[in-house]
Amino acid sequence: MSSSPAEVAERLDQLVILTERLTYLVAEQAKAFEAHRPQDALIHLEETGRLANLYRHESARIRSTPDLIASANPTQGVRLRRATEAFDAVLARQARAVGAVKTVTEGLVRAIAEEVASQRQKGSSYGSGGLQNPTAAATAITLNQRA
Repeated sequence: MSSSPAEVAERLDQLVILTERLTYLVAEQAKAFEAHRPQDALIHLEETGRLANLYRHESARIRSTPDLIASANPTQGVRLRRATEAFDAVLARQARAVGAVKTVTEGLVRAIAEEVASQRQKGSSYGSGGLQNPTAAATAITLNQRA
């Protein structure tokens, strides 16, 4: 089924608008992580998830019909390409910011676990000669090295 030039133009305009909005939201999340305020990234989380899902569907639809882009106005193709490049760049920025937060969080958890383990008193028991034998302290903290 062939789409009219007006329908193609409308669809591509909507995809550009969607991509630009998603780029803005992801950039805001990245800024929150970079400012060490991950709680601020939650503000638009629902909208970002909804738009990301819509973007995924629309991108798949366009990939499945390459003639749609080929029949587009060259100016629209350039706009879509630029919006997509900006989106890719902001995704890379967010990945770096989230990776840094993950590294810091893992370091804090590890440091807390080590401090708790070092502060625990080792238990002791009496041996056959009436002297105390140190025993290993039980610990309930588990660190997943693969997470």
